[in-house]
Amino acid sequence: MNLEKILYEKFSYTQFRNGQREIIESVLNGTDTIALLPTGTGKSLCYQLPGYLVDGCVLIISPLLSLMQDQVEQLRAKGEKRVVAINSFLSFEEKKQVLRNIRYYKFIYISPEMLHNEGIKKILQSLTISLLVVDEAHCISQWGYDFRPDYLEIGTVRKQLGSPVTLALTATARQEVRDDIKRFLKLEMVNEIIFSSDRPNIAYMVQRVNGYEEKRTTLLSLVKQLQGPGIIYFSSKKLADEWAKLLNEATSYNVGAYHAGLDMEQRILLQQQFLFNELDIMCATSAFGMGINKENVRFVIHFHPPVDIESYLQEIGRAGRDGEKSIAILLYSPDDIHLQMQLMEGELPNSLQIEYFGQYMLQAKVTINNKEQSSMDTFLQQPLDGFSEVQWRLLRKFYLSSRDENTFKTSIQHFIEKRKQWKQIKLQEMNQWIISSGCRRENMLHYFNEEKNIDVLNCCDHCGITMEIYQKVHSIKKERLKLNWQERLQEIFAISLD
Repeated sequence: MNLEKILYEKFSYTQFRNGQREIIESVLNGTDTIALLPTGTGKSLCYQLPGYLVDGCVLIISPLLSLMQDQVEQLRAKGEKRVVAINSFLSFEEKKQVLRNIRYYKFIYISPEMLHNEGIKKILQSLTISLLVVDEAHCISQWGYDFRPDYLEIGTVRKQLGSPVTLALTATARQEVRDDIKRFLKLEMVNEIIFSSDRPNIAYMVQRVNGYEEKRTTLLSLVKQLQGPGIIYFSSKKLADEWAKLLNEATSYNVGAYHAGLDMEQRILLQQQFLFNELDIMCATSAFGMGINKENVRFVIHFHPPVDIESYLQEIGRAGRDGEKSIAILLYSPDDIHLQMQLMEGELPNSLQIEYFGQYMLQAKVTINNKEQSSMDTFLQQPLDGFSEVQWRLLRKFYLSSRDENTFKTSIQHFIEKRKQWKQIKLQEMNQWIISSGCRRENMLHYFNEEKNIDVLNCCDHCGITMEIYQKVHSIKKERLKLNWQERLQEIFAISLD
């Protein structure tokens, strides 16, 4: 079997990146595999290439609609027509058409929520699934930084689908998370392929500031100096919008704002504009994360620290996917700890939200019993006003898996208490990394039980960084560029543009 030949014919690459061949060979040998590859090192190839060497289809469970759409478009751009994403973007008629012709598709992307649909599950059971892929597999663990309760059902569905060869992919997972992946996916004989989370081409820098005004001035100065494209992470939708407007006015960059307050069509449009260089900088919340596959991001700045190290590593992993020098800068003020605590508290439903959700679902049952609606799905598809997507997913999951109202309230409150305790530990670890002395890369690797094995030039602010290599070669204001273009038009066509 000439894997290099398939690699070149289907993907136009001449060689594998570190770890890809090992993972591909593992699944082609029929072995359930957990693979940990750093963000930006080509995890999707590890299941796309085997898809061309197996008889059946590849079923990929993916946590984000935008991530699915991006993967589908990338495969179509390579000439693959037998790819589809079964998600809420499909109209009722489109979904019927896809499911009617499901055997045509080689690559089928689906959200974990869709696996709850008994009709879709029955159709999937009729297929020959040669490879089941669980992308961003850390979402299955309650100790993972991006826990998704719907992932807990994948192991049961896997059994119902005949226990196909399974590949669980992630970029950041400590041992306790990998143990959860094996347990919840019901994997027994597993090949764990673990590669270092280190990205030597990304320099780490923490810049301490005193309060908001200094942070604001520092960010504006950095953006004016740094070579783009870049991503700036903020703690709130409001800040992302405000800074996108400010930077559009104050710099030569074209800047967009991406967050959970936008509808899905707007998010995908912004993502495509960023990928195709129509936007130079994205001001974003953590909603702009998994699956942003843009190779030439030169900087990632955090206006506020994330609440855990795993999230930080995932987000800075957007930079330097082409292997070129890039920089991750975290702006830190001692006051940030209070904001981090608020973010941590606000992630989970509070007691009033739990009570309101319970009352809403009681009313939903009355409506269904009166046959005004056909199923509970109608009431659970979209969050109500005042609930975040994360809060809604948790409430929905615990409600549907509970016997009655009391069980629902008891179980979710118990989970929230445990989750808060765990989050506080993760927050302390993040802040310890920020204020620690010594090499930041070494401290980061130590957190993931790794050792720093190579010397990295421009490693971190403690080891030393030559900032000039990350700065613009030159700067041209947009206004001046526009003026020159107008003048040039007048010169060429000898016309007045007034």
